[in-house]
Amino acid sequence: MSLHGTLRRLLLGLSLALLLPILAEADTPVVAAAADLKFALEEVSARFEADTGKRLKLVFGSSGNFYRQISEGAPFQLYLAADESYVEQLAAAGKTLDEGALYAMGRIVLAVPHGSVLKADAELTGLRAALAAGKIGKFAIANPEHAPYGRRAEEALRHAGLWDALQGKLVLGENVAQAAQFATSGNAQGGIVAYSLALAPDVAKRGQFVLIPEHWHSPLRQRMVLLKGAGATSQAFYQYLQQPVARSILRRYGFSLPAAN
Repeated sequence: MSLHGTLRRLLLGLSLALLLPILAEADTPVVAAAADLKFALEEVSARFEADTGKRLKLVFGSSGNFYRQISEGAPFQLYLAADESYVEQLAAAGKTLDEGALYAMGRIVLAVPHGSVLKADAELTGLRAALAAGKIGKFAIANPEHAPYGRRAEEALRHAGLWDALQGKLVLGENVAQAAQFATSGNAQGGIVAYSLALAPDVAKRGQFVLIPEHWHSPLRQRMVLLKGAGATSQAFYQYLQQPVARSILRRYGFSLPAAN
């Protein structure tokens, strides 16, 4: 096994060890959710608890890391991925109750902090000019190796012909929420992050953002699935996410929604 592979397995083991106390909370099912859902899903969960009296524990991170943890046996009950391919792989491996449901389509944005040399333009012409002028020191995206929003950011930057010029300047977030923090903190000149995070008040107040054209990258088809052993509360939340209350919250955070069941 390569050194890179060994380190990855060690980090996975450590992350699972850190998660065990959370996963062991009695009678509180744990939901593994893509980081782009942080603000939207917290709001949905609060409404779910108010409406039903049932509680869950939300854990946010990169879809790829959750996929590996679930494959290794982490006892999550519900998984909301930012890339449906992870759900499809888990279903094929017999880790899920079924093939799940498409719950949203995501978008990416160029996010620029206040005071940056960059301007938030959809065609990334300002980024191209700033790179040519040597004014870009750091540019944030989620790690494309395991974060779907990072992969879409890479695709968009390649489409614009800027990927090679940004090598050595990229700051990689462990997930897209961390990338959004990097992109809007003022320590980087900007970044490409999730639209849903840019719409959250805590992020929006730090700068400006603009949607990147959808045809610049592969679709962000976001799928959720109940995992083997999911209890009644998780199953109720899975159904709740497909109801008008939850769908209206997701729509407010910039997600496009599949047709209602």
